[in-house]
Amino acid sequence: MATLPFSATSAQSMSISHSKFIFGFMGFNRTTHNPELFLIRTPRSSYSRRKLSVKNVASNQKQKLKDSVTQKEGIAGDLDTFIPDSASIASSIKYHAEFTPSFSTEQFELPKAYFATAESVRDTLIINWNATYDYYEKMNVKQAYYLSMEYLQGRALLNAIGNLELSGAYAEALRKLGHNLEDVARQEPDAALGNGGLGRLASCFLDSLATLNYPAWGYGLRYKYGLFKQHITKDGQEEVAENWLEMGNPWEIVRNDVSYPVKFYGEVTSGADGSKQWVGGENVVALAYDVPIPGYKTKTTINLRLWSTKLAPEEFDLGAFNAGDHAKAYAAMKNAEKICYILYPGDESLEGKTLRLKQQYTLCSASLQDIIARFERRSGELVKWENFPEKVAVQMNDTHPTLCIPELIRILMDVKGLSWKEAWDITRRTVAYTNHTVLPEALEKWSLELMQELLPRHVEIIRRIDEELVHTIIAEYGTEDLDMLKQKLKQMRILDNVELPDSIAELLFKSEENSAVDPAEEVESSVEENKPTAEEDESVGLDTENKKEVTVDEAPKLPKVVRMANLCVAGGYAVNGVAEIHSEIVKSEVFNEFYKLWPEKFQNKTNGVTPRRWIRFCNPDLSKIITKWIGTEDWVVDTEKLVTLRKFADNEELQSEWREAKRRNKIKVASFLKEKTGYFVDPDAMFDVQVKRIHEYKRQLLNIMGIIYRYKKMKEMSPEERKIKFVPRVCIFGGKAFATYVQAKRIVKFITDVGVRVNHDPEIGDLLKVVFVPDYNVSVAEVLIPGSELSQHISTAGMEASGTSNMKFAMNGCIQIGTLDGANVEIRQEVGEDNFFLFGAQAHEIAGLRKERTEGKFVPDPRFEEVKAFVRSGVFGPYNYEELMGSLEGNEGYGRADYFLVGKDFPSYIECQEKVDEAYRDQKRWTKMSILNTAGSFKFSSDRTIHEYARDIWGIEPVVLA
Repeated sequence: MATLPFSATSAQSMSISHSKFIFGFMGFNRTTHNPELFLIRTPRSSYSRRKLSVKNVASNQKQKLKDSVTQKEGIAGDLDTFIPDSASIASSIKYHAEFTPSFSTEQFELPKAYFATAESVRDTLIINWNATYDYYEKMNVKQAYYLSMEYLQGRALLNAIGNLELSGAYAEALRKLGHNLEDVARQEPDAALGNGGLGRLASCFLDSLATLNYPAWGYGLRYKYGLFKQHITKDGQEEVAENWLEMGNPWEIVRNDVSYPVKFYGEVTSGADGSKQWVGGENVVALAYDVPIPGYKTKTTINLRLWSTKLAPEEFDLGAFNAGDHAKAYAAMKNAEKICYILYPGDESLEGKTLRLKQQYTLCSASLQDIIARFERRSGELVKWENFPEKVAVQMNDTHPTLCIPELIRILMDVKGLSWKEAWDITRRTVAYTNHTVLPEALEKWSLELMQELLPRHVEIIRRIDEELVHTIIAEYGTEDLDMLKQKLKQMRILDNVELPDSIAELLFKSEENSAVDPAEEVESSVEENKPTAEEDESVGLDTENKKEVTVDEAPKLPKVVRMANLCVAGGYAVNGVAEIHSEIVKSEVFNEFYKLWPEKFQNKTNGVTPRRWIRFCNPDLSKIITKWIGTEDWVVDTEKLVTLRKFADNEELQSEWREAKRRNKIKVASFLKEKTGYFVDPDAMFDVQVKRIHEYKRQLLNIMGIIYRYKKMKEMSPEERKIKFVPRVCIFGGKAFATYVQAKRIVKFITDVGVRVNHDPEIGDLLKVVFVPDYNVSVAEVLIPGSELSQHISTAGMEASGTSNMKFAMNGCIQIGTLDGANVEIRQEVGEDNFFLFGAQAHEIAGLRKERTEGKFVPDPRFEEVKAFVRSGVFGPYNYEELMGSLEGNEGYGRADYFLVGKDFPSYIECQEKVDEAYRDQKRWTKMSILNTAGSFKFSSDRTIHEYARDIWGIEPVVLA
């Protein structure tokens, strides 16, 4: 049965009759096909917690509302006439418990209460979602499309009712039904669609897009088992599949009428007119699941469309099945479905690499087909493809969606019949790229051989783009200085270790002859196995006669790869970094040659986080204090108002309220840690937190080595000396190590072993605790961050693009210790240098320090050597940490030579930690620093970031539903 919204008329009936009546179901209206209702008298006992006697609370108002909306320019009027009260919400919850059940009817326990409540909220979201996109369709607005391999959404219930301003009403409704809202909300699993900052940024952006009324959609994949659920055992981290979809997902709406074919393998055929067709191969279907994303205090509700893959019925091998070869028949089905099983499947095997590439192409192909279908529908009978970039902006969140570029060209050329020139021009005006890393392994490079096999048509197109790029480089720099030109081609080409296109080879051959250079020194004969196919030659319009292949310092044994980041820069109209220091590194190092060629493409867009989820909803105590002292709650959508707190930072009354709110949050954290880890911690100790993905460059190893140094010094002192020297601390870690990242998993094991030793040392007691929180996710962060007092953002300078957890901590008044890396630089500027604990080498020094190490000139600090020796003594258990300690030693070699400069920064780090202790002893000073951190976080709202994207990159305007 379809679920229907409330209306003003039905609300009045529900509110006056709640104590004596419930709605019954008579049948469907023959005209509207909506349910007809009747009231039945019932005793109050039927609303008991354990069993509900509910028939229906829906009405035919949905059709009336839809009719009203279609007669107006906007969606005001009927949508604003009714705000559900607790009585009508309770009736809605009971209706869903009865008529859209995911559980047996006998019970109304917490899991069932959660689903019924979520489905009740979803009714309102669907009304707003439909109205939003009806209006966008009618106005034919330009729309931004955000493509990301991951979205770290967190729980949706409290965020949705908070944005709808219905938190109080839902809390009251659930109380009437015998439940507590927070208990119900805890039944919701985190959506397992992401892992780290990349996915959380995407989710914050969606919240801001909706809140600011920007026309936009998100696109992603619906991962059945997520990345993994992390268990911490005596052996360290263990991974098991996520089960977030096991009981269903009440927030998603499957769109069985929205699906697109996605092809792999096959071959490319040429028509008599030169057109290309990609035929044969393996075919799967991408099916749409929609998740509505509500804005805060607005009717605008945008969409996150997730793709799930399946086998088309006609592809099922019924003959093999009936012949008893069930495995063969089943293989194609599982091959299709497994594309969306796991986020970031292990890629050490060829099968793993193939699966990852299939995932990326599925996201790009299904999303672009959907975007193009929408453009055609809105264009009507006359489709002007040259106007496509005026109506569509596609943002690639990192390099995972890079295949959008050749896929858009393929569809425009092979399906829509456009020429290369037209398709290439449209693509370069439609697609933009956000770079999130300077790490070489994250700048994706795909095997050309694998891509040729899996996506043969796209390789043809990429070869053509590479040729266009090379021609552009030659046109810009000429051929007089061939050495300089070869260096630029080596750095900038999309295809690495691949022979130059014939047209370029001929040009360079002639230039070398004109320069009186012996061609034999620079020109190599073709290698038969590396020749382009005839189809490839035709696709790029090359002369197939008198072929000569020229390499640019090619090492024949090096693998031929497609450099996805270079493809993004060449095929996109904008490239942005995500923090000021990162954007400068992008321009000066990562893409320096591209920046010289196209300086106008490059921008900075410092990341941000949504203040709704990350302070307003997760930290209500502090939010009330902020509102009181600022004098308005407008700061939730205009964070610049947080600056007002600066003038009250010394106010004793504010400081007292601030400390009290922090302590209440710390008590919640202590209770949470006891529940999740079994460790009891003292809420009066300093809560020192590092929660983020486990990676060597993020330097959890530096943190734990500092803790070991602290512990060792404590053990060398008398109890009286310890209390004088050290402030009590609870050191909290959280984060997942990728399943195949052995060194990161060693670090997790190391932290937990240190925790076991320290936490059971009676001499130390509450003076020091080390706790690793398992399965860190958004919901865990929403507990830990409000109660944190010191947060660690200590990556090797120049290696963190931005970070967003640092922004969340600052927003919640948590003081930070960190390096000048990523957004730390800007946070320190805004909160004030005196309110940020700075240590470590700076980005411009890193290359020189690594060179110093290679030359054997680095002399480690004795305190660092002391800690390593202490670890090797076996004090933390029998596990062999030689590989971990060895990575911090030596001058060169893979996995050696302390590449991330833990030893170099160690002295500065532990000395900075002494300053932290000193500051914490002065609680008045510490509280002032905390207040100024919140005040200085105004710049780091994702609302600001989205305004900048919309203005500078996408060219879209807010569309307020009139």
